[in-house]
Amino acid sequence: MITLVKGAPAHRPAGQWFGRLGWLLVTGAFLLFFALPVLWLVLATTKSDAQIIRAHPFSIGTWTGLTQAWHNLVNFQDGAILLWMKNSAVYAFVALALTLLTAVPAGYALALTKFAGRRLLLTLTLVVMIMPDAAIVLPLYLEVDAVGLTGTIWSVILPMSFFPFGVYLTYIYYSSTVPADLLAAARMDGCTELQVFTRIALPLARPVIALVSFFSFVGNWNNFFLPFVMLPDSQQYPAQVGLSTLLSASAVFNTSAGTANQILRPELALAALVTILPVLLVFLFSQRALVSGMLAGGTKE
Repeated sequence: MITLVKGAPAHRPAGQWFGRLGWLLVTGAFLLFFALPVLWLVLATTKSDAQIIRAHPFSIGTWTGLTQAWHNLVNFQDGAILLWMKNSAVYAFVALALTLLTAVPAGYALALTKFAGRRLLLTLTLVVMIMPDAAIVLPLYLEVDAVGLTGTIWSVILPMSFFPFGVYLTYIYYSSTVPADLLAAARMDGCTELQVFTRIALPLARPVIALVSFFSFVGNWNNFFLPFVMLPDSQQYPAQVGLSTLLSASAVFNTSAGTANQILRPELALAALVTILPVLLVFLFSQRALVSGMLAGGTKE
């Protein structure tokens, strides 16, 4: 007979120890491959180019080094980085607004209404959703060129506004969460289809709207290939395409660029941090909405 002494630690099975060890190994791998590069990137902005090469990778520079890097970055092409950030914000938010106007009604219609061609549209949505972005850039370019929008901001905004993944997320949410009987009762009470959607279905879709908004904004902000193909003028570039301009103008990656513009490793590191800062802020301030949105369609009443 085994007597347990009160307050003594219970014996842990070997499986729990192996599970904890595996969790520590996975966490350590994530720390090694994700957190450390980000830490290096942050510290690199505080150093000079020579310190980045010769000093310890994780040594801390000076505030003067950070301010000098910012000064050099802002002075590049008369503040081009600020213009690129502004362009990214315009493209991302206008495309996001159009995405919500199209994806949410489309997902609702596919999930809770019946019409001819519904299954075909859902299948096409899934096919387009899983296609690589690079595979559809050429057809999009030909379509935009056919209507004379090439080289305008609409050549970037309109293709990004139609978000198949957002349509599918909304479809999953409505088909698994909103009971059809609730909508049928509203129709029996005299509501039109538009009133059923705006007064009942749309208010219930707040969690998935937050989810679609986040993924749409992140995708729009990080979009590189589409603006690179559509926009010939660097004054129209978003931040992600602007980073490629910085790389080509830096003597570190392009020996023919020279060192007159002072775009070296600290400025490139700072530019990378500046361009990802909006996405980070959106993620930090929308975590609760994202969690509720991801769990909203997880069960069916």
